[in-house]
Amino acid sequence: MSPSSRGFLVGLIGSGIGPSLTPALHEREADELGVRYLYRRIDLDALDLPATAVGDLLNAVRLAGYDGLNITHPGKQLVIEHLDELSADAAALGAVNTVVFRDGRAVGYNTDWSGFARAFDRGLPDAPLGRVVLLGAGGAGAAVAHALLTLGTRRLTVLDVDGGRAGALAVSLAGRFPTARVTGGDLSGLAAEVTAADGLVHATPTGMAAHPGLPLPADLLRPELWVADIVYRPLETALVSTARATGCRVLDGGGMAVFQAVDAFRLFTGLEPDADRMLAHFTTLVTGSGSDVRVG
Repeated sequence: MSPSSRGFLVGLIGSGIGPSLTPALHEREADELGVRYLYRRIDLDALDLPATAVGDLLNAVRLAGYDGLNITHPGKQLVIEHLDELSADAAALGAVNTVVFRDGRAVGYNTDWSGFARAFDRGLPDAPLGRVVLLGAGGAGAAVAHALLTLGTRRLTVLDVDGGRAGALAVSLAGRFPTARVTGGDLSGLAAEVTAADGLVHATPTGMAAHPGLPLPADLLRPELWVADIVYRPLETALVSTARATGCRVLDGGGMAVFQAVDAFRLFTGLEPDADRMLAHFTTLVTGSGSDVRVG
């Protein structure tokens, strides 16, 4: 049976995902391709389940006949031990945002890094990558770091409220990218690092509705610094608006959200989605609704 002649059942596991745009983004593209496609939310908060329940949920939907899952916060790292196989990228990153059930096996992938890389190439194509600061060393931060180094960043500093986590990520990255200089630490070095940087990437939940505000003091921003945010709702986060007002070149989180979904859709279905059409639909969805959440 060809992919276009069958239906697909997929889902999203995470916390606080009620307003997620992912189902609509996937289902609309399936409609355009003439494919039956149902995308369900499996919200840990709504089910009153802890993050550690991700494994039990994965096994349940696997038995229920799902074709795949997207995984978002807080399950991107916790899900790994429950999978049969990892793609090379997911194994290197230690984070999974896409699981495909195929031939009796659950295989984990990471489309966050490729989504960010494609968005960066499109939105900041000639941005200098000599020295970049990354805020956030969680699953999303790991994916963004991998993308930045793949794109050619020569010196990357990873900073996190948990300096140990940032340090561990830096060691892992340095092993995979030996020609780059990668360091990690807590936020005590933030001012000095940002002052010396060409660019800043923000990969924490700050700026979303439940976590309003700026992830760093506004006076650290300057016109020569380019700024990228992975939060996409609102697209105009406090960081994006403040950076733009300062004169920085800015990349909002919309492109990463769409391009990671493009790659996940392809993995789920074996079909090639239309990225430009999905970008246009995403814009319609964002401007037509007001809750803040990340695409899984």
